[in-house]
Amino acid sequence: MLASLAPEGVPPFHVGILIGPGFVPMDIIGVQTVLAMMPGSQIHFIWKNHDVVEGFRSWPTVPTATFETCPPLDVFAVGMNPPEVQNDPDVIAFTRKAAESARYVIGVCNGVALLGAAGLIEGRTVASNFAAERLLEDLGAAKVLASGSGAAVDGNLYTAGPGIGSFEVALLVAADAFGREAGELAEFAIEYDPHPPFRTGTVDAASSQMRDAARGMIGPIIAQYRR
Repeated sequence: MLASLAPEGVPPFHVGILIGPGFVPMDIIGVQTVLAMMPGSQIHFIWKNHDVVEGFRSWPTVPTATFETCPPLDVFAVGMNPPEVQNDPDVIAFTRKAAESARYVIGVCNGVALLGAAGLIEGRTVASNFAAERLLEDLGAAKVLASGSGAAVDGNLYTAGPGIGSFEVALLVAADAFGREAGELAEFAIEYDPHPPFRTGTVDAASSQMRDAARGMIGPIIAQYRR
């Protein structure tokens, strides 16, 4: 791995990933997987305290840093957390503080809405969950990429849709921070080359019935973020 090849004395590369009760593991696993391979990488799972946090579902995770003990970050990343977490004023305040000082900011799926609540997407281009477009526009986004368009990069802001989007933004951050060769090697090391078995993973590819069913599942949840 790249980190094992780093020379002694390489400066730390601090990657902070916000987790809260009910966080969605698939939205952050790519960030942890890719950036953990970078030279000097130190991964911090951040929450209010060190109590075990259970991701949705059955994904118990021990926070390694708190809002008070988190070091200055090179990368701050958020995936989807439940509305009660993303609407928490303490979480919003920490997100704003951590993101404003980080070199790179990553938002995946509805984690982008938390960045919006913290005032970090105003006038910028973002990508997110297909059902969150109007919410993100209301939070100030200038443009929300359509489902299936891939990651959005706007300055130091890297955003993407759920799941594999976390790998894509992490690879782009790795390439920017450590050079394209590092990004390409990381992509090969994890053999990132998706092969969707049903090819129904975008709005354009899904049937109208499937889109309605998905909106029925996630729509009520999206509405709760508007608090």
